[in-house]
This record gives sequence, C-alpha cells and structure tokens, in this order.
Amino acid sequence: MHGYRRTTGRRGLLALTGVLAATALAAPVAAAAPTVPAGSTAPAGSAASTASADSGAANREPALVRSLERAAHPLRSTEPGGRTADLRALGAMVGDAKVVGLGEATHGSHEFFAMKERVFRHLVEERGFTTFALEMSWSAGLRIDEYLQGGPGDPRRIAQETLAGSPWEREEFVSLIGWMREHNRRHPDHRVHFMGDDVAGPKLGDHIFERVLSSVGKTRPQALPRLTELYAGLRPFDDIFAYLRKPLAERKENAARAQEALDLVAEHDQAGGNDYAWTVQHARNIAQTFAFATIDLADPASVTAAEHLRDQAMADNVLWWQRHTGHKMLLSAHNGHVGYLSTHPDMYPRTQGAVLRDRLGRDYAAIGFSFAGGSFLTKDASLDGDWKPVTVPAARPGMNENILDRVGYRDFYLDLRTAPAAARAWLGRARPVYDAGSTFTPDPLPTLALGRAYDILIHLHHVRAADKL
Repeated sequence: MHGYRRTTGRRGLLALTGVLAATALAAPVAAAAPTVPAGSTAPAGSAASTASADSGAANREPALVRSLERAAHPLRSTEPGGRTADLRALGAMVGDAKVVGLGEATHGSHEFFAMKERVFRHLVEERGFTTFALEMSWSAGLRIDEYLQGGPGDPRRIAQETLAGSPWEREEFVSLIGWMREHNRRHPDHRVHFMGDDVAGPKLGDHIFERVLSSVGKTRPQALPRLTELYAGLRPFDDIFAYLRKPLAERKENAARAQEALDLVAEHDQAGGNDYAWTVQHARNIAQTFAFATIDLADPASVTAAEHLRDQAMADNVLWWQRHTGHKMLLSAHNGHVGYLSTHPDMYPRTQGAVLRDRLGRDYAAIGFSFAGGSFLTKDASLDGDWKPVTVPAARPGMNENILDRVGYRDFYLDLRTAPAAARAWLGRARPVYDAGSTFTPDPLPTLALGRAYDILIHLHHVRAADKL
C-alpha cells in the first residue's frame, strides 16, 4: 500500500503494501511528519502553488465542470446487491480487458471496499470475470480460494485467519468472501476464484513450503534432499517484522538459498505439465518474499529498490495467473499500485499497473478512486499500532477532488481517455489529492495527474471508515 512519504532532511517512513503494510513498519526518523489523531480533522494540505498557477483559470471552472459532467455516469449506489444498470457503461469502458485494476484512495474506507464487491459481482455476472485478486500474500490467497471451492470454515473465520492485522480484516471483505462462496454453490459451472498477488507478509505459512516439497517428492525425488536442505533454514517464516530484525547479511544469504531452491524446482518446469507449473509458482513466491526481505530500512535507495521489486513481483504473479488459468481478473490494490503513476514516484518509480499496461496493452484497464472528504483508517508509525479513524474535510480549491465534487452527481465515474478536450487538459495536470496508505501525511498533500494515472475514475462525494469485524 502507499503511505510512505519522504520529508526534507529525513528518512521518512516505510509503509509496506498489503498485509505487510497492515502492521506499518517504520524506519527511525527525526521530527516526524505531522500525524492526525484518531477521529480528528486533518488540514486539507498545501495547494498554494497550484492554486496560484490556476488563478487565471478560475473563470473557466464552470465550463470545466460542465465538460466533466458531460462525460460522467452517475452511480446508483456503492453497496453491492440490487440493480446494476448504472454499471453497464463501466462494463463498456472495460471492454475486452483481461485484467482490470480497481484501486482505492485509502486502505480503510467502507465505500471503496463495498464498491469493489459491487463491481466484481457485475463483471462476474455480465462480463465473464472469474478471479478476484488482492494486494495480499500469495499463500493467504490460496487459503481463501480453498474455502471458495468448498473447503471447511465460514467467511468470518476465513477472513480472521487470512486477513488478520491487515486493512482488509473488515466486514466488507467477509461479505465479498461470503458472496463468492455462495456464487460457486449456485453456479458450479462458472466458479469464481481468489488470489493474492503480493509477496508474503506478515507470513508465508509452512503449508507453502510443504506444497513445494510434496510435489517435488512425487515428481523429482532425486531433487528432494537438496531442496529440503535449502528450505530447512528458511522455514517457518511466520513473522516478517521479526525476520527483518535479523542481520542483513543473513537475510541476503537466505534470499540466495530461496533463489537456488526456485532454480532447482524450475529445472523441469516445462516437462512437469500444468500441475508442476503451480509448484514452480509457489517456489517463486517464496523466492520473491525472501528477496524483498533483504530490504535495508536505513537506506532509502534499498527501500525504493524493494518496492520496485514488489510491484514487479505483483505484476508477474497476476500475469502468471491469467496466463495459466485464462481467467478474466479484477485486481484490487491501492490506487498507486493499479494505476500508471504513484503519488510518491521517488518511492514507487514503476507501478504494478505500468508493468501490466506494458505487458498486456489494451488487455489491461486501470480504474482509480477519488473522494472529496470523510473518514478512513490509517496507522501511525508505531510497529504495533492499530488501524484507527482519521477524518479529512471537504476538498479545498486547488485540489482535484474540489472540481470533481462540483459535478452534478453525488457519486459517478468517467472514462478519462474519451472525456471532452477541456476535461482531458485539466486531468492531465498534477494537483493535490487525498491519498492515504497505512500512514497519512496531510501537509503537504501529494499531487497526481488523474488523466495520466488511470483509464477510468470513480469519484465519491463522501466516505466513512470501514467496518471492523
């Protein structure tokens, strides 16, 4: 998830994405950036320079709003269930894309999470989609999918088991998992699946090692002794935060062992068939995780390199899944991972969305979210902090959301690629935006050119904090 921001003369904070970000690991800082106490109201951010640059255009704003309104499609609701006629235009915008990225401007807003279920249900029922991919660990995604395909448990227990500590440990995701399980019961000929595309945090879980060892033991028993030896020093991997306290040299040696294990497993990938290809993918995620875990939190360049590795790994995992299953996929992650630009390019120089666009072309579509005010969940910089509510006021002049919120619909979406010329010109310029990951810096707010970051934008007037289990 996004949330890290460098401040002048400081190292800043590292907010790791997905379940790793859920427990917000922080590097030491001096004079930390301002944080917002639970339930308080954050200042809207410094937009003075942008406002000054736009001052001559103030009299053109009514025409700009009309231009955006001509392209906008109103939303009936963000809640799943009921009629979806208002989403038909969204389906047309998605077209024949095989992977659709659906972002979130915060990791803790009810409306973003609920809307994801609503959009996914529509794409499943009307456009033939079959996989919901989430910015979470590969191994946790496998566990959820086992349940969806008829495994034991119930939605709440599965969510508690796999999403614990993450921003997605919420009622909204219990609802999504429950709907997916029920869909598979009612439509056994059109089953839906769940996958996690991220490196493993906070844990890999021992079962992922066992899957690899068991498969290799059956198909290539001669390789099993060496593979067992390589994995012996790596498992269990149950707490990435404790692991990151180990000496860097030890972590680099372990990453080399995980890579050697992957190379050993992958030697006969083609000869092993589709079943064995899954074994190689499991080993690949183990190697990705240990490579990411060589991050040096005291070195900003190492942090950036690690996040670059993460976005590439997430994209590679999505591409692998789509190629091996043939599924159409909805990819859920922070705006800065599904889009083509990040609000923190120094931290995320090449996003997952940019990789997917390069590899898939028109078979990938990126949908971003914006909101004009309300509450969401973030964490402070403490290692053991809880997710807690933060409230921001209505977007002020100079912010992207201020103009968007003047469109005559409470909630709406628009195709940024085909908007009228005046709207496209405005969308192509970077302005302050509300953007929160596991941490939130209210001043200065980050900036983003919406038209260059996404293909489609969903704008919501107001959001509230997601519902705790």
